[in-house]
Amino acid sequence: MSDVPPGPPPHRARVDLPDWMRNPEPPRRTLGRRLSGLVDGIPALAAARRRMWTWQGRTRFGERHPALAAIGSFVFVLVTATLLVVGMFYLAWAIRQGRI
Repeated sequence: MSDVPPGPPPHRARVDLPDWMRNPEPPRRTLGRRLSGLVDGIPALAAARRRMWTWQGRTRFGERHPALAAIGSFVFVLVTATLLVVGMFYLAWAIRQGRI
């Protein structure tokens, strides 16, 4: 007898995958992938991209102050909707008066 414990059984796939899943075709060279490769090839652009990703990963104002952001958004939408409705009524009035 040996002092070495038996190893785990060899891994077997649960199902046999089709060939297109085991060996997928390489990704297409789209315009976005080409531009990404170009950006990665130029050090200044790659550094700018990393800075932008860092900036986007910051905590946003709405996440830090959700109640204040909700109130501000509500006021903005209220003012914008009111201006649009008043503008529509003004245009209707102007059309009826024959000014437009």
